[in-house]
Amino acid sequence: MFIGRKAELDFLNSRYNAKGGQLVVLYGRRRVGKTETLKEFCKDKNHVFYSCRECSDEEQLKSFSQRMLTPDMPATKYIKTFVDWSAALEAIIELPSKGKKLLVIDEFPYMARANKSIPSILQNLWDEKLKDENVMIVLCGSAMSFIENEILAEKNPLYGRATGILKMLEMGFYDAVQFFSNYNCEEKIIAYSILGGIPHYLKQFDDSKSLAENIKENILTRGSILYSEVEFLMHQEFRETAMYNTIIEAVALGNTKLNDIFNKTNIEKSKLSVYIKNLMSLSILQREFSVGSGLKERANTNRGLYNITDNFFSFWYNFVFGNLSELESGDVDGIYKHSVVPELNIYASHKFEDICRQYVRRQNSSGELPFRYEKMGRYFDKDIEIDIMAHSKDKKQFLFGECKFRNEKFDLGDFKESKEKFMPPENSEVYYYLFSKSGFTKEVEKLGNENLKLVELDELLDI
Repeated sequence: MFIGRKAELDFLNSRYNAKGGQLVVLYGRRRVGKTETLKEFCKDKNHVFYSCRECSDEEQLKSFSQRMLTPDMPATKYIKTFVDWSAALEAIIELPSKGKKLLVIDEFPYMARANKSIPSILQNLWDEKLKDENVMIVLCGSAMSFIENEILAEKNPLYGRATGILKMLEMGFYDAVQFFSNYNCEEKIIAYSILGGIPHYLKQFDDSKSLAENIKENILTRGSILYSEVEFLMHQEFRETAMYNTIIEAVALGNTKLNDIFNKTNIEKSKLSVYIKNLMSLSILQREFSVGSGLKERANTNRGLYNITDNFFSFWYNFVFGNLSELESGDVDGIYKHSVVPELNIYASHKFEDICRQYVRRQNSSGELPFRYEKMGRYFDKDIEIDIMAHSKDKKQFLFGECKFRNEKFDLGDFKESKEKFMPPENSEVYYYLFSKSGFTKEVEKLGNENLKLVELDELLDI
């Protein structure tokens, strides 16, 4: 069953239904679900779906020709392989179709790397013929830097030709938890905190089994897909994997400032900046700024906090990477009991904050908040940290959120502490959103009014 990706499918269908030729570039990191989304998009349409391989240009042309030369095409009677790429790509015009003639080229960078003239060939065909035909070509790729620098960047042949560019991101919480219909609210939150929004990872968990069983069988056990997934991806993308592993582990363990990462890793600062930039280009790390930060602060390379964007990478570097020797010897139960169990709730509590921010974002989109915010995110300054802070454009309305993922109820002391963290400007209107895994004490519940909203797990998931 295909889950989620409504926005992406709506976008692709809007391009398919638009007049004239359409050239769409869809890209994103590996495992994010690009191929499955494109296959879902193609389901009810006449199309050719070609997956490129890492092979010679000659072999690529031969394979592409075999896929393009469908039984209904006139050219099939006379040739088995097109004479060149120009003829092969132009053949889209001859594809039999009741609607748009649709061609999807998956992992396009493999094709373009084997023959560097292909983007120019496609550009010439597009300018001279295809843009005025009822065709749609989708170029898809996982090599994000290649797509951005060699396909989409200025001075490249296809620059300005694309009629749609979509960078696919991982699923949000509300799509991801549809993979776990048998889990309760708390289990869904923990599963998401472990696996994030990558469909390939989400499919590895069986929600007819407990979280403990899934973690042990599908992450901590040698031979399972997720056990070696991170190492596999790191070796595919980087040469100096030891350096990158050191940096990611440092961030996973709470070293989020540039200077802290430097002190933890002892990597020369100039090299460290390059490594971090590469990790950010692959959406493994991100640089986070406080919601109130300005352009000057964002321009300062020493400001901001670095976080791991992918929940599974974060989990793996927290609980697997440092225990690989023991796991290699088969001590799965021991690592789970002594390393994972004591820290899992604390680990999930940080991801819970992000889930609560996703809730606020959805409420804002649907007009359910008391005001429409201009900016929303985490606020941090020196020793002060606020899980959620949002403000209106004129900064006369503020929303503050506090998130507690623990076994104790949210009490008056927690609320008082939250209110004391930040003093909003005079004459501003302030709203408080409190999120709690274990509910609220009666004293807090009695405070309920239009400026205070209490959100328990059932409501958090029921939107």
